[in-house]
Amino acid sequence: MSRPAPAARRSLPHQVRIIGGAWKRTPLPVADRPGLRPTPDRVRETLFNWLGQDLTGWRCVDAFAGTGALGLEAASRGAADVLLVEAEGTLVDQLRALAKKLDARNVRVQRGNALTVLAALPPGGTDLVFLDPPFDADLFDRALAAARPAIGPGGFIYLEAPAAWGGVALARHGLELHRHTKAGAVHGHLLRPVA
Repeated sequence: MSRPAPAARRSLPHQVRIIGGAWKRTPLPVADRPGLRPTPDRVRETLFNWLGQDLTGWRCVDAFAGTGALGLEAASRGAADVLLVEAEGTLVDQLRALAKKLDARNVRVQRGNALTVLAALPPGGTDLVFLDPPFDADLFDRALAAARPAIGPGGFIYLEAPAAWGGVALARHGLELHRHTKAGAVHGHLLRPVA
């Protein structure tokens, strides 16, 4: 006699932690939302090793903020201004509550469409843009096109995607690959403007 399979358990809300800077070890709640996939600790650690641990004075935009892990990591490391952009109201409320709890005066939370917000940024006024759109939304090209004008000559774009990007795919946006890492199904790309 065979037993019925146990009912699938709903995954419980979990958390990630800020891994460096003033707010090191601060837990960030991860809401149970389809497509919400926080950047893995290992990838964030590699990224901030590439960038340097001290981002004092940097102006950053986390365009598809979700948990805010990337933007808050930059703010924790001294970034002067970090804009977290998120479309979903519940996540926006969560990000605002977290910024208030941290007394994060260098962090602004804006509800809105990431592509629209990126396109409205002052040209060349941003040092670092984080792009981690939902993998199934096919937003990579549009996000790169919207983010590129905002980046100053010495600035960077961090792109997280399910596949490696390089060559012609980046060149058409006036970008080149500076660094690349892979962790599981996640490819992390640190991009810079072509000289």
